[in-house]
Amino acid sequence: MKYYEAYDKRYRQVHEYGVSWSSRTPTPIVEEMIRNYAPDEEILDLGCGEGRDILYLLQEGYTCYGVDVSAEAIRYCRTQMPEKSENFRILDICRDTMDHSFGFIYSVAVLHMLIEDADRRQFYRFIRRHLKEGGYALICTMGDGDTEFTTDPAQAYTDVTRMHQESGQEMSVASTSCRMVSRETFRRELAENNFRIVEEGITEALPDFNRLMYAVVL
Repeated sequence: MKYYEAYDKRYRQVHEYGVSWSSRTPTPIVEEMIRNYAPDEEILDLGCGEGRDILYLLQEGYTCYGVDVSAEAIRYCRTQMPEKSENFRILDICRDTMDHSFGFIYSVAVLHMLIEDADRRQFYRFIRRHLKEGGYALICTMGDGDTEFTTDPAQAYTDVTRMHQESGQEMSVASTSCRMVSRETFRRELAENNFRIVEEGITEALPDFNRLMYAVVL
């Protein structure tokens, strides 16, 4: 298994406690950018996790589909909204493709989980391959614009003790992976993968993330 699949282990561990890892509070910038750039388009949530954003968008009437490498995450999303179970699909964006394109693609807190350069290039290529001509993508990745660091991918499946933010419980969960890059590196990656930045900045997705770099790209 690839290091970035360790989140599947974390989801299974947390769900055994009867809670979700992430909150159900949607990321404010996601709907804001959809309204600004592609209000009537089909939407893809790239790395939807437990559905923090896609469940909200579906409830609001958007046409949205979610993919994630984690079978447990997709199972969880389907249990939360069984009437939309076909909108969720297990998919490895570093290896797989879809037979569909979208007017708007967004990805929140997925890119920073990809450590290896080859995997990050595949992430960008997936977006480019599945974005309609003239479509927009919103990429949000953990970072403050300056800090750069990388965890050891060999330790992604190693259990560590973490505090679950909503329940206050200490849990033993998979460490997973993280590569935080600066704004300069983020811009360079986007340019190297033939994206043009339309809008960029720093945002937040409380209570899950205090700071996220974001870019809306064409």
